[in-house]
Amino acid sequence: MTSAARGRAYRLTDACQELVAAPWFNLASFIVITLNAVALGLETYGRTIAVAGPPLQAIEYACLAYFVVELLARFGAHLRQPAHFFRDPWNVFDLLIVVAPLVPGVRENVTMLRLLRLARIVRAFRLFPSLRVILVGIRRSLPGLGSFLLVTVLVLYGYAMLGWMLFGAAIPGRYGTVGQAMLTLFLLLSLDGITDTLQAGREVTEWAVLYYVSYMITACYLLTNLLVGVVLNALDEAHQEERAAAARAARPEGSADLDEPSIHEQLAQLRAIITNLEHRLPETTAGEPDSSASELRREPTLA
Repeated sequence: MTSAARGRAYRLTDACQELVAAPWFNLASFIVITLNAVALGLETYGRTIAVAGPPLQAIEYACLAYFVVELLARFGAHLRQPAHFFRDPWNVFDLLIVVAPLVPGVRENVTMLRLLRLARIVRAFRLFPSLRVILVGIRRSLPGLGSFLLVTVLVLYGYAMLGWMLFGAAIPGRYGTVGQAMLTLFLLLSLDGITDTLQAGREVTEWAVLYYVSYMITACYLLTNLLVGVVLNALDEAHQEERAAAARAARPEGSADLDEPSIHEQLAQLRAIITNLEHRLPETTAGEPDSSASELRREPTLA
């Protein structure tokens, strides 16, 4: 590539970077995504299709054209290092959403096309950091949610067996089997109708008060707080990851490879320094004379 062509490519890259970084660019993308979602929803009404079918189709093509231009602008912002474009999962997602309808076998499938058009709405998450944090937090909380669901199933199963033993004969519609009892207790997680359920249980046995009160404390309160803790922890990690990504993006290109250590690495280094100082402190105390005593011994000489 000649110097003139390289200069034009760099100017195009700078222009694309300024365009992508402009606040109005993300706002315009959000408006187009919202317009596409409204048009997609209007297509579910048969009367609307009969009256305004061609305009809705024109809106669909216009939105698709804008998405292609937006994708080209984002790719143009990485012309100096095109591989960095594909390192962003959102760029890959946008590319698949835009290109997939053009693939043979997909464009003939009406259901697949509708799903791809619906997936364009998800692109709104990439436009605002707060939305990205929520989505990334949900993704990072999935392993913790798996453990939470396992604990919830075990708690529901245990209380379902107790409910079957207490109310299985008197209330077979709710506690006739362990499956029915688990479904009943699952619906009670929201505490909807707990008063009537408690009153019906008291008519069967007085142990119903202890049963339902302990269930409310264990399942409705403790498990709910556990779920909130898992989600909040994942959102906090996602927020730190978003800030780290923003800090890396704000660095000059020359220092892009000099990544700072993470918080955990810095804490580990700090612990190692403190441990080393603690090991050296007794040796220093035993091997060196007290500085105050030395000064006292030197005072008469100075005088």
